[in-house]
Amino acid sequence: NLHRQHIIPSSYPKEPIKTIIALTYNMIATIKRMASAVPQRMNEGYRMWMPTMPMVLLHAEHATESTPAKAVFRVLPKMTKHEVKEYLTKIYDLPAVQVRTQNYLGKRMRIIGKRQIVYAKRPDYKKAFVTFDNTLADTGLGSIVPGMNAQGGEE
Repeated sequence: NLHRQHIIPSSYPKEPIKTIIALTYNMIATIKRMASAVPQRMNEGYRMWMPTMPMVLLHAEHATESTPAKAVFRVLPKMTKHEVKEYLTKIYDLPAVQVRTQNYLGKRMRIIGKRQIVYAKRPDYKKAFVTFDNTLADTGLGSIVPGMNAQGGEE
């Protein structure tokens, strides 16, 4: 009896503690039930995957009678050949046939100051060499914009 008085004084009623314990068990059960439920999507409208992987066009060649059109892109090092091909075909609707990649290490630099030498490095990158289908004859470089002349925009 003395031990019980140290933990729970006799002035406290015993029923609210049982109620609090029961409420705690109910809250834990509710949280577990909510966590185990499969999340439901509220809006099943038009959804589109937009990548966060930049592709920079470095060089492009038009198609000739003997060779198809080609382009060189600078991409992130984590992009694979399949991702580059899907990116070009699904987003830009380009008929990519073959993708070759090369990894490049960033340039290492030594910056010499008055008191110390600081070493720096540019980020690594990857180049993707893309060969297009024969249906793509012009890569779009040097296209004529309607309403613009070669004499500085005069009509």
